[in-house]
Amino acid sequence: MIRVGLVGFGLAGRVFHAPLISSVHGLKLAAVLERSTESAAQRYPGIATHRTLESMLADPSLGLIVVATPNATHFETARQTLEARKSVVVDKPTAVTSAEIAQLMELAAARNAHLIPFHNRRWDSDFQTLYQLVREDSVGRVVHLESTFDRWRPVPSARAWKQDPAQGGLLLDIGTHLADQALALFGKPQAVSAEVERERDGEGANDSFTMLLCYPDFTVSLSANVLSTLPRPRFHLRGTKGNYWKWGLDGQELALSRITRIADEPWGREPPHDWGALNVDVDGDVVSRPVRPIPGDYRLFYAGVRDALLGKSHVPVPALAAWRVARLLEWAAESSAERREIRCDWSTEPE
Repeated sequence: MIRVGLVGFGLAGRVFHAPLISSVHGLKLAAVLERSTESAAQRYPGIATHRTLESMLADPSLGLIVVATPNATHFETARQTLEARKSVVVDKPTAVTSAEIAQLMELAAARNAHLIPFHNRRWDSDFQTLYQLVREDSVGRVVHLESTFDRWRPVPSARAWKQDPAQGGLLLDIGTHLADQALALFGKPQAVSAEVERERDGEGANDSFTMLLCYPDFTVSLSANVLSTLPRPRFHLRGTKGNYWKWGLDGQELALSRITRIADEPWGREPPHDWGALNVDVDGDVVSRPVRPIPGDYRLFYAGVRDALLGKSHVPVPALAAWRVARLLEWAAESSAERREIRCDWSTEPE
């Protein structure tokens, strides 16, 4: 049994990490770091509550630390954890700059510990299904993918840190997920152009972005905003034989917000009315059919973490993936500021 310490019990810790850790055989949510409250102990009786990171890291029984604090604190918290020779899962973004992630990667290697980015949306039902369709050449040669994440949130979040530009805004939040999915699906692009904006009234962090990733034979558009009353398709994949359309967001986040652990099966399944549609050309006529989605399951991330710590497999998401995402988002911000396309120079990526 791997005992896990969770740093932070806000939205990320409460909704994502605590329920998932508690739902994976071989992991035990043993401790939480809360500065002044006892929220975790109320939801998970018997859990130890620490008031300082130093106190948590001093516990030799903890084999994994999970960082679920505001973005700008990720680097220092992960650094101290790795210095203590403990493996660490870090909520996205792993750090606010690619340079910081490179430092953490070097430290993890030196301390013989794992640095694992929490890129959980690789296990979204819609992305898993899209991944399979691309691998099966279901739409022929891909010419364009549009990936969007639209919401209606005209009033900024009550979490004040979200409005601090130093935290990275929507670009480092949803942008991390969308960029990671694109890189996992298609690899590294040759160039990026982007618009990163603040659209809501008042000052604060960016809350809208559009990125165009250029590959040799196709393009990928990634975009998100918080002022869409009606969302665009989550995915629109276009190819030489047809298209795949998918609306709606994976339902695991909403489901996790209501529970402390996953007990009911099945999990991560979409009702038929939410299934995407594949439209392909058959002898000159477009034939449409619903696509039964692959169930989403964020537990697979933590099952992979468990197996990696036990030496049974590789980590579910390598730290290099976080560096690549961060570097791509830096180029996107540069493109937006300079109003020009940026060529992607991947030659400097860390080993």
